[in-house]
Amino acid sequence: MLNLHIFEPRYKQLVEECIRDGKPFGIPAVIDKKVNEYGTLVEIARIEKTYDNGEMDVRTRGMKVFRILEIIREVPEKLYAGAIVNYPDNHDRTSDKLREQVLAAVRELHHILQVSKSFPVEDHRLRAYDIAHHAGLSLEEEYEMLHLFQEMQRLEYLKRHLNKVIP
Repeated sequence: MLNLHIFEPRYKQLVEECIRDGKPFGIPAVIDKKVNEYGTLVEIARIEKTYDNGEMDVRTRGMKVFRILEIIREVPEKLYAGAIVNYPDNHDRTSDKLREQVLAAVRELHHILQVSKSFPVEDHRLRAYDIAHHAGLSLEEEYEMLHLFQEMQRLEYLKRHLNKVIP
């Protein structure tokens, strides 16, 4: 889940079209002002607020990872850029025990930091992507995790990170 405040004309046009047509859009990972190879396809889950000037607060939900093959800087009749992408296979086979270890470590980290957070779904329904936003990863670490295409790899990545930061 990602909350966005939409204010630039190009993104207002994009979001309005996505809402009207019920289509998702892609958010590429941008680190140090550089568009990286991988990003996330998202759908608009809810419009939280619409302002008089057309700005919007929207809640998005990540759907799947994409890899940019080519950026299309100018799309006819659009203010926003586009891209040719593919969707790498992403395997969800998991380990309940490993997920429980990672969740216990996240909760321990939150306790140490005196942070009160809860997950919106039951523990058994959480994926590494859901947990990652609560684990204190840097932007670069989140990007590294984005292109791990096995759920077990992502959980191991989080486990190593948490074992490093908790002490």
